[in-house]
Amino acid sequence: MTANTNRYSTYTAASVASGADSRNSDKAEKKELWNSMLATVASGRRLPEKNIILLGGTVDSQREFFETLSNNDGRRTLDRNGSRMPPVANSFALGYTYYDVLDADHEDTLARISLYTLTSPSAAFSSLLQPLLTPQSIPNTLIVVLLDWSEPWKWMRQLREWILLLRTVLLSLSNECKETMEEVMLAWRDRGRGGGINLDGTTAVPTADGEMDLPVGPGEWEDALGLPLCVVCQNAEKMEYLEKTQSWKEEEFDVVLQFMRTVLLRHGASLIYTTPSVPSQLPTLIHSSLGIHSLLKKQPLKHNVIDRDKVVIPPNWDSWGKIRVLRDGFDVDQVSNGWSIDLDQPSPLPRPNGTTPEDGEVNGDSERPAGDPEGSTVALYEESVQDPSMDALQLAGRNTHSTTLEVETIDTQTFLAQQLKVLEAYKQKNEEASRGEARHKTYKKVEEEHLVGGADPERAAEAKVLEHIGPVQFNMGGIQVDADDMVQRLKERQAYGSPSEPGSPTVEEGIESTPHMDTENLQAFFHGLMNRRGASAK
Repeated sequence: MTANTNRYSTYTAASVASGADSRNSDKAEKKELWNSMLATVASGRRLPEKNIILLGGTVDSQREFFETLSNNDGRRTLDRNGSRMPPVANSFALGYTYYDVLDADHEDTLARISLYTLTSPSAAFSSLLQPLLTPQSIPNTLIVVLLDWSEPWKWMRQLREWILLLRTVLLSLSNECKETMEEVMLAWRDRGRGGGINLDGTTAVPTADGEMDLPVGPGEWEDALGLPLCVVCQNAEKMEYLEKTQSWKEEEFDVVLQFMRTVLLRHGASLIYTTPSVPSQLPTLIHSSLGIHSLLKKQPLKHNVIDRDKVVIPPNWDSWGKIRVLRDGFDVDQVSNGWSIDLDQPSPLPRPNGTTPEDGEVNGDSERPAGDPEGSTVALYEESVQDPSMDALQLAGRNTHSTTLEVETIDTQTFLAQQLKVLEAYKQKNEEASRGEARHKTYKKVEEEHLVGGADPERAAEAKVLEHIGPVQFNMGGIQVDADDMVQRLKERQAYGSPSEPGSPTVEEGIESTPHMDTENLQAFFHGLMNRRGASAK
């Protein structure tokens, strides 16, 4: 039996196998190393994404808000495409745009903010808002409601409709989203309090007794939405217009502010007044609410309740005591409890004619509901801050929804005909007054001549007869003529027609002292007519 002459070394085979395994392991380690490095670089370059759900306002006011937040005038860049503003698509239903938040040196990008806009509180749009709220996006989302100083008497009603819409959307989310919202609200309650985190990213100073958490005051965080809320009141320059045209005083402005602060305190919300083209703390408030802080320059957020057009109320700063100090006589407890009654209403709210807000309603400018519930804060607010146009219509006693003109004009020719009749009546009245005055002068002159000694007895008797029978009138060619008036006019015409020479008698002297005037013949003629009429009457 022959043996196998093929020999091989088991060591060599084992060493070859081990070498191959080591090379494969080295390649795998190098691959994992590069993957981890690439993932680290990619995650470092990935920008933090934040979301703003912008509710209310108009298309133009929303654009103004966006321009205020994304002001790129100070950016130093050579890339023209990079300096361009992103397009704003907010004309229909749910709009969208975005912008990048730059650091103080305008070199580093801190975060990218996406803005989702909605102008109408229609319940049909709730399905568009639900996909925006996920367990990942809820901690990085801020709700902003826009109001306008052109119509401050509508603020409370508009705010109620937006919050009712939000509550409808938030209640329809999944349990995971609701748990995330609870965690977010708990974190927000601790912001700014002892041991918590301020909005500017700094650590709050602990209390003196060593406690880390301050208790929540009355009316605070009683109706937390699950998301942080900020209310922006735009166009504060119109406060001066209200003061000049509607006779608003400091009391009216204080009442509006007290109502807003009391209501927003229940949601832990912030409040700010803004004016176009005037620097404000709006970017600081919005960015700090989203957790975006500059790495180079700290921008502290300061409250302001002194300047009426630059009001800033940060979250967790306000309280009932601070609201009462603004104006005495304001019932904070009643307003706060009434707001909870308003939020118990169904959404959408019913209308008197059976319509709902989605029937063509824009910007919460809705028709007044058939009746607000008893104790409603909205009704109390509208009683304190009344609509001037509604007051004018009520005083006029007209229907508030009438489209008729308040002043009806008449035809031009009809108006002129009426004025012509008035002028003719005045003319006739003046002519009668002038004739009566002329007769009075004649009677007075005859009486004076009768009283003067040596007066003609015949003229005295004539004066008595004239006084007894009154004015004598006769018809000449179809025209009724007053004899006394005619004689007086002839005398005046003769007097004015005589030349005025130096040394010549005056008009009155000529009438009295000239016995042989032409008017005497006419006067005798008229006297003869008068005597003839008297004789025929006998």
